[in-house]
Amino acid sequence: MRRVRAALAVATGLSLMAIPVMAVSSGSGGMGGGVPSGGLSSPEGPQYDPAVEYQQGTADLSAGRYRNAVDDFNHVIDVTPKDADAWLMLGMSKSGAGDVKGAEKAYERSVKLDGSSIAAHRELALSLIKLKQPDKANAELTALQARATTCASTCHEAADLDAAIAAIKAAMAPGAAPSAANDAPSALSLATPKAGDGAYVQAVSLINERRWDEALAALDKAQLALGPHPDILTYKGYVWRRKGDWTRATSYYTQALAIAPNHRGATEYFGELKVIEGDMAGARALLAKLDSTCAFGCAEAEELRLWIDHGGDPAA
Repeated sequence: MRRVRAALAVATGLSLMAIPVMAVSSGSGGMGGGVPSGGLSSPEGPQYDPAVEYQQGTADLSAGRYRNAVDDFNHVIDVTPKDADAWLMLGMSKSGAGDVKGAEKAYERSVKLDGSSIAAHRELALSLIKLKQPDKANAELTALQARATTCASTCHEAADLDAAIAAIKAAMAPGAAPSAANDAPSALSLATPKAGDGAYVQAVSLINERRWDEALAALDKAQLALGPHPDILTYKGYVWRRKGDWTRATSYYTQALAIAPNHRGATEYFGELKVIEGDMAGARALLAKLDSTCAFGCAEAEELRLWIDHGGDPAA
């Protein structure tokens, strides 16, 4: 594996699309070819820039502009319907706007897409309490308690699990009014652009050290703060590929390419996965795409060509 490096500047406000895309040192699968500062370049691309809409949504949600936030996160979902964080934030926005039933549906979707999300389970439970469905809420609480027992206060999720369990128990207490479903737990309140940028840079370092699970946790934090940026999605695909889950890797690569169809890093890494799967025709099709978008050649095309010629990782 070639070492990768992050060229991501600290994001402020809604400037995510002006952030330089990820770069690599010689020999890795490059992350160049991401979304330029002017927005999506492909005329067939999505109408909305999901990362910008996501950050606008978090700003509107924080400011109490709940109906605006609902629109923002719906725009994100229009482009990336499998983004669990966007569904979570949509639920929080709907709850703030007074649509508790709509919030519950959004949280259910978030949980279905990412069953590991503590925040989504917490918010779903609080919405179910508001909707007077205690049995379902208790099922969410029981699941979180089981995770906390397994964690035994030693895992990185311990504090968030304890906070979620406490919030649900407080809302379930006789005579207690349930907490507002849009009150963000600590993990969400820390999801600032600066924190997201730091998590992203940390993730790149962890990938270079092959600490896959920790890298995924850092990428999750980066995406929660910065939204579905194609660089982040591409790295998630890469890590899942290294963990042996090719289905999840494919999902993230396709999400990245749905946002930025000419993203060179996602195209290269997806092509490498095709080689691993034995789909040489698919790999060659992605190489042809790189050759057509890299008018004067690029490292990503040359690396994928080596993979195809070698029939696998040329460094192996």
